[in-house]
Amino acid sequence: MANFYIDNKDLKFHLDHPGMKKIVQLKERDFAEKSSCDYAFLDFEDAMDSYDKILEIVGDICGNIIAPNAESVDAEGPELLNNRVKYARGTAENHEALTRAGLIGMSLPRKYGGLNFPMVPYVMAAEIVSRADAGFANIWGLQDCAETLHEFGSEDIKNEFLPRFNKGATAAMDLTEPDAGSDLQAVQLKASRNKDGIWLLNGVKRFITNGDADISLVLARSEEGTTDGRGLSLFVYDRKDDGLTIRRIENKLGIKGSPTCELVFRNAPAKLVGDRKFGLIKYVMSLMNSARLGVAAQSVGISEAAYREALKYAEERTQFGRPIIYFPAVFEMLRKMQVKIHAQRSLLYETARFVDIYKNYNAISEERKLETEERSEQKKYQRLSDVFTPMLKLIASEYSNEIAYDALQIHGGAGFMKDFPIERIYRDARITSIYEGTSQLQVVAAIRGVTSGAYLNIIRESYEKENYEPEMDYLKSVLTGMTDEYEKTVNKVVAEDNNEYVDFHARRLVEMAANIIMGYLLLKDVRRDESYIKPAAIFIGYGKSQNLERAAYIMDFDAREFGSFKFNPES
Repeated sequence: MANFYIDNKDLKFHLDHPGMKKIVQLKERDFAEKSSCDYAFLDFEDAMDSYDKILEIVGDICGNIIAPNAESVDAEGPELLNNRVKYARGTAENHEALTRAGLIGMSLPRKYGGLNFPMVPYVMAAEIVSRADAGFANIWGLQDCAETLHEFGSEDIKNEFLPRFNKGATAAMDLTEPDAGSDLQAVQLKASRNKDGIWLLNGVKRFITNGDADISLVLARSEEGTTDGRGLSLFVYDRKDDGLTIRRIENKLGIKGSPTCELVFRNAPAKLVGDRKFGLIKYVMSLMNSARLGVAAQSVGISEAAYREALKYAEERTQFGRPIIYFPAVFEMLRKMQVKIHAQRSLLYETARFVDIYKNYNAISEERKLETEERSEQKKYQRLSDVFTPMLKLIASEYSNEIAYDALQIHGGAGFMKDFPIERIYRDARITSIYEGTSQLQVVAAIRGVTSGAYLNIIRESYEKENYEPEMDYLKSVLTGMTDEYEKTVNKVVAEDNNEYVDFHARRLVEMAANIIMGYLLLKDVRRDESYIKPAAIFIGYGKSQNLERAAYIMDFDAREFGSFKFNPES
């Protein structure tokens, strides 16, 4: 019997991080529910033991139901029948298994039937599901919408919609439109009130993941005469109501089990979430931060699946009288894949911890006034979350594509055929650097962490000042040198006082910062488990070479030649 949690010791390692004590205490409000709820945790040890056991259940379902269904789901896909989406047989079976296990709405409070999970174990579950089937992870992972309703919805909305998730309700984020993809300020779907005060939605949404969901969050223009984000509000639409037509299910390259739909709303009744005009600038921005974390977890899961397929094939495939894993050209690729997974996973759970702390303080602030120290921590971790989530999404999604590419390459011609799972995994990986904000848009968001000094500050004031064992001094000195070089390179770009020029070099600068941060995170992992020393050393060496290349390009770049790169169709 396969178990995708138990067979990966890295997951338990990150679950047992020392930072979890603070997170659990905040999430459980010092275990205030233990006397009023029979399945509330008694103390920290009880909580951690419960997370561990529940993740074992997730791992079991993923290893023995979801993963075996992945190939048939990819071949069959969903279909549109009588204006409803019918899942592939395996997809329906997957969803039923997780619903029976109580794993929908995991992060919701117990009063709504949830498990009150913090972000870290919830994200861990998302990684495990994604390793089993990245397409199904989209359907399961959209329970993030429940968290948004819990965070911003009225009591009536919470009581109406949230208890349905534990019973298996599906969800969707209806954001994108034909003329509003990355630029959500251009959303035109209209929300207007009828004479009875009911909000009605009219317009088209496109590329909507799980578009025929039971519960949908819809971004719509509620303010007449507006053209920007200040005229947008967020609504919740119940599929039980009339007014929605599924125009088609898109025929996609990958994640084929996840239905991506074009929707037409015609006088569809909906309910306002939160306040008018804050749909994009507050609620969707919060939702997108969770989505970035979700896609990053999906990316790590895909990376893990691709690596394991490559390792298995390399051990079994014999050429020139021996398994190909013994050839340097192959074992170097495998080791780099493994090391990148360690790095992106450490960045994933560091970011999840930041998000956990600030979201918990936000929730507590709704219940009582925060103390001065608590308010300071809330702001600190929100700032860290804001700069880490786009960096994480960029790195994790790009790594998943690189790892899937190399894994297929190790398979050779066999990997190009549908006889091996890597062909599907390779196709599934491609979307991760596109949806929920392309890699280019993640750079736009992350560059603020460069120009504001946020990345440099956490490197210098936190990671660099920590105590590391003497045997790690040589690795720390490499990272210190990389940081000096990064600071010098940033100063050179910023000194040009040209925003376009900063944007031109932005990705190089963000990736330089990420290599340093991931290097330090791996060093911190070594302090807890010395078996991580080899991945840390290999990654830091790899990151150093990458940063040297980027720094050399920037430092040698003549800003006067910048104009030559601007595209002119006539030149």
